[in-house]
Amino acid sequence: MNKRAVFHLVSYMTLVIGVAMILCAGISLAYQEPLDVQLDLIYSGVIAIVCASVVGFFTRGEINLSRRDGFGIVTFGWISATIFGSLPYIFSDVIHHPVAAMFETMSGFTTTGASVLSNLEEIPRGIHFWRALTHWFGGMGVLVLCVAILPFLGVGGMQIYRAEMPGPSKDRLTPRIATTAKLLWGVYALMTVVEAALLKFAGGMDWFDAFCHAFGTMATGGFSTRSASVGAYDSAVIDTIITIFMFLAGVNFSLHYHALTGKPKRYFQDPEFRFYTFFLLGSVLFLTFNIWSHGWADGSFTRCFRDSAFTATSVITTTGFGTADFDLWPNASRLLLVVMMFMGGCAGSTGGGMKIVRVFIMFKKMLRELKLFMRPSAVIQMKLGGKPVEQEIISHIAAFFAIFVFIFALGSIVMTFFTPDLVTACTSVVATLGNIGPGLNAVGVTQNFADIPPLGQAILTFFMLLGRLEFYTVLILFLPSYWKK
Repeated sequence: MNKRAVFHLVSYMTLVIGVAMILCAGISLAYQEPLDVQLDLIYSGVIAIVCASVVGFFTRGEINLSRRDGFGIVTFGWISATIFGSLPYIFSDVIHHPVAAMFETMSGFTTTGASVLSNLEEIPRGIHFWRALTHWFGGMGVLVLCVAILPFLGVGGMQIYRAEMPGPSKDRLTPRIATTAKLLWGVYALMTVVEAALLKFAGGMDWFDAFCHAFGTMATGGFSTRSASVGAYDSAVIDTIITIFMFLAGVNFSLHYHALTGKPKRYFQDPEFRFYTFFLLGSVLFLTFNIWSHGWADGSFTRCFRDSAFTATSVITTTGFGTADFDLWPNASRLLLVVMMFMGGCAGSTGGGMKIVRVFIMFKKMLRELKLFMRPSAVIQMKLGGKPVEQEIISHIAAFFAIFVFIFALGSIVMTFFTPDLVTACTSVVATLGNIGPGLNAVGVTQNFADIPPLGQAILTFFMLLGRLEFYTVLILFLPSYWKK
């Protein structure tokens, strides 16, 4: 690994984080909050900028990145962002323990949405905006943003892009990776602004809440400004707007780009999008009839459908917003939601989880193996969207599934030492590993992760990083061969 080049580029990411924290002090000033809150954000930003400048100065030189350097930049960059990003929580005393502060920050940047905070209405708006902004930065990727805004990173930008963008394939919209990054961030920003405007003018939110929730929606993050999440507004219009944009955030953003450039047919030409859409619709109908038959919402079918649509979309896209306590739903509904937690959104979206395309390919592989069992001499080629799927991709996806299941099982065993019951232990792991947010029981949608001891929070913080960077980018750093020239 080229340590000098890696940490030089990490310094730029830290610089962006520092500038963003200072801008959040401006939000605090605009809302006439106490000077202490503004200074906490300014001090945090200045510390990040100074440290970034010092590291950047001493690591200057020519930048030539290999693939392994890309892994190092992304992993150490996200760790750096988490450390410095936790300073506003610590300085403002919003979160007392540094591990809990880093848990909250990593949850923001990885768009997990798991929180240790309660009584959110009492938190200063400057801190709230920083909390929401960590989601928005992390959704499309902070380093992908750096690739977009810093032209000189174009030479090694593909190494960063491959390591940070989720999914088994990395779509390039243009030959230049910096241009692709700009286009993706442009689509992302446009959809965020449109949602915020709809929440403001159609939903009745003020601009602050509208943008905070738009950040959380498009990043599939789930941090809200209310302790009761979106359910606090009890508005069918707000629920509908956020449900639609959560669905869109769970779609490959390259499809949105093609739609905006006059090619909307690309949506249903994409097999992953079709599977995602029809599976979600089927899940919503199942949840609706299941909770309605058990008397949810006093038997109101309309409310059951509304809560089911919002919850199913929130869970499968790994957003984590809530309007209903699904921990009180029938076991069949709860089990389906846990399955959806594992699945996640589409590749190239801001959603977490295993990704729909991986699940779809593995499902097709199982069918292929059954057919081969009946006819061992048959030649059956797997196809996706009419195109053959390379054996290398299938092997990679199978390995990803194995790693996911192994870490989930091992993590669940470890978390039994820090949680009150097995359901809490298992769902706390899948909720952080899949970047979902809420789990069940003691970490359910109406609870938080504050009661988990610091060591347990540290383990879950690591799981959030693993899940967001899809294992390989982080785990490869533990191989001795990675550090050899």
